Amino acid sequence: MAAGVILEFEGVTLKEYEAVNRALGIDSASGEGDWPDGMVTHSAGLNEDGHLVVIEVWDTPEHQARFMEERLGEALAKGGVTSPPSSVTWVELVAHQQLGS
Repeated sequence: MAAGVILEFEGVTLKEYEAVNRALGIDSASGEGDWPDGMVTHSAGLNEDGHLVVIEVWDTPEHQARFMEERLGEALAKGGVTSPPSSVTWVELVAHQQLGS
């Protein structure tokens, strides 16, 4: 079964989020681009405290780790994100449905 991850970034704005996506070759508005192998879903937004929260579902945590090592680390730096997430929560999913598009 897939694994979910919730990442919270303090001090990261939508400007940095978009810059990271550009560095990755991803258009977050259209959903088109060079998405990583093993990623099932990706969602992002600001919470009530103004922190960027990213919620993803991956085939396995190893897919996410490989993406971080091969592409995301460099893209974060290019986008101006210099600190790690303030919170990382992995969830072993017992159910995952994608309803409609």
